[in-house]
Amino acid sequence: MDGPEPSSLTQERLLDDLRQVIENAEDLLKNTGQYHGSLYQAARSKLAEALQTATAELARFEDMQIDRMIELTAVASRLHRDLTGEARLLRAFRRED
Repeated sequence: MDGPEPSSLTQERLLDDLRQVIENAEDLLKNTGQYHGSLYQAARSKLAEALQTATAELARFEDMQIDRMIELTAVASRLHRDLTGEARLLRAFRRED
């Protein structure tokens, strides 16, 4: 547990990209409401549906990340016999000489 694994960094970068795409899609939907043609409305509807799916997937991935962090913290606590939150904090900030 010295640092994030390379695949973990890649996953975090992908999640950041997904967050940005979601934000951009929300802006696009918000700023195109004045267009009332059937083609615009169909495109907006598809985008809204895709946005809803992407947002749900992002929430699912974030929940998985949190669960994994909790699991890794519990493993590290058992490994180092950290019985209290204070012991965990002290170990986290201990300088290795």
